[in-house]
Amino acid sequence: MEYRVLAVGDVVGENGLNFLRRCLRPVKQQKGVHLTVVNGENISGVGLTPGQAEDLFAAGADLITLGNHTFNRPQIASMLEECPYLLRPANYTGRSPGKGFAVWDAGAVRVGVMNLIGRCELDFHAENPFTTADRLLAENGDLTFVLVDFHAEATSEKLAMGYYLDGRVSAVWGTHTHVPTADEQILPGGTGYITDLGMTGPIRSVLGIRPEQSIETFLGGRPGRYQVAADPCKLQGALFTLNTATGRCLSVERLEIR
Repeated sequence: MEYRVLAVGDVVGENGLNFLRRCLRPVKQQKGVHLTVVNGENISGVGLTPGQAEDLFAAGADLITLGNHTFNRPQIASMLEECPYLLRPANYTGRSPGKGFAVWDAGAVRVGVMNLIGRCELDFHAENPFTTADRLLAENGDLTFVLVDFHAEATSEKLAMGYYLDGRVSAVWGTHTHVPTADEQILPGGTGYITDLGMTGPIRSVLGIRPEQSIETFLGGRPGRYQVAADPCKLQGALFTLNTATGRCLSVERLEIR
């Protein structure tokens, strides 16, 4: 049997969230999606509030992953402890609230979802994501599929993770850089892979931010608080079609909805 997973790139700002509200459920119905994983760490610009997390779930997200801005909104800490389907990177120190691995139990299908953060040019204080992945796989057996959101800056680190986990997980996708890559593929061991999903947010922007603000920063001005660009918006992500008998990926399709 085929099982379809929709992975949605970083949602940026309230207007990105509003666009997701309008189009996510129709896309899921059209594509026959069984499980939806959304990266939500940029809805507050830098971070996510509990109310915004609830809005994401209401919009159709089954699981929410985060990244380097996880704790920019400290009020999310209690929800990270209480909600099993809101994940922060698993390789953050054990003293951090929340967890980075969840099991979505759909009866005949049990799906593990892992959230990791890269260390190359991003978070040198995190534990090694490669050995963290090894530990989590050893601790969580008897799963139909394992999916990995690797929130990382360097394409080399993301590709290395894809090959490292090839044949041991069903899909690896990258988040964080907000620009979709054109390297969707099935790796030799049967793992679906894409380096970055892109983002869900303003089309006319620099990674979701007003172009004028980004330009001012590069000219040497004061960057200031992030100002999310205005509508119109887009949704970017990837659809992974998986085989329930083998756990392998059958196809990877990039998605962009405008």
